[in-house]
Amino acid sequence: MSITAVEIVLPGTVEPEELLTTRRELPPLRAGQALVRVEASGVSFAEQQMRRGKYYDQPAYPFVPGYDLVGTVLEVGSDADAALVGRRVAALTKVGGWASHVVLETADLVEVPADLAADEAETFVVNGITAWQMLHRYAKVRAGQTILVHGANGGVGSTLVQLARAAGVRVIGTASARNAEAVTALGAEPVDYRGDVPAQVRALAPAGVDAVFDHVGGPGIVDSFRLLAPGGTLVAYGSASTKDEAGNSRLPVLQLFARLLLWNVLPNRRHARFYNIWSGLRRRATFRARLAEDLTAVFALATRGVLHPQIAARFPLSQAAQALTLAESRTVTGKVVLVPDAQ
Repeated sequence: MSITAVEIVLPGTVEPEELLTTRRELPPLRAGQALVRVEASGVSFAEQQMRRGKYYDQPAYPFVPGYDLVGTVLEVGSDADAALVGRRVAALTKVGGWASHVVLETADLVEVPADLAADEAETFVVNGITAWQMLHRYAKVRAGQTILVHGANGGVGSTLVQLARAAGVRVIGTASARNAEAVTALGAEPVDYRGDVPAQVRALAPAGVDAVFDHVGGPGIVDSFRLLAPGGTLVAYGSASTKDEAGNSRLPVLQLFARLLLWNVLPNRRHARFYNIWSGLRRRATFRARLAEDLTAVFALATRGVLHPQIAARFPLSQAAQALTLAESRTVTGKVVLVPDAQ
């Protein structure tokens, strides 16, 4: 099947309106590959960082952004399961998802339940995997504990809140005052991040919290660690506070990583970990199995109505610039999603 894909290209460190729309004929499928018609792709913090040239291991420009996607398999190559054709699947891609069609390895595909719409399922791919693994594999939070989620109205944050509440965990969530109501609706106790966050959290949890999930990094990471109760775990998964700083894009992450390592060796009865969704990729079979297991668990909770998709807005693929601008505004709750243009 010959397909010409429409792709959104990031040509360099440009403003959102300078994204390019191109067309490219996709190569023939090789063994173990699948042709997927993209039905939804997300706009995440990763793309915001890539636009600035600040994502830790982004490829050289130009490239097609798109960290994850949901779509339908149109064709498979040799040595692939023909039963995949016609099925809706999800994939974690890092790049390439902002396109009308993509070619992927079938081993990287996770089936999406039939009763989940494509845009709904999309909100749970990178966000769901990240939230599930941080909560259950890294912090290993238990029912009855209390956690602090920074950015509780964001894509990962809102999913974290819901997963934690489903597990019987009390959640304190930082957000702007205008998003406090949305955070409350998710089941968390809101804290205004523009105020004195440590004082507000201490007022709600005088003995400290059992886990903190921090994507902000920077100087505030010290407060996150100090808010831990004995035995608690800090999970850092980004450095959003340094997104506009000039200089080496890897330096803030490396500094954060070094600080976490230091805290771990000190006799403070607390733990600090850095979460990277691609950790363990060198053992590819194990990585794929773990990812599929965790995303399938998240999808199962969504189909049972325990998790609710937080779609901030939907934009056609051709309006990727507007979608990226909205995502960067920090005014939305949930995830901005790209969907196909109307035919």
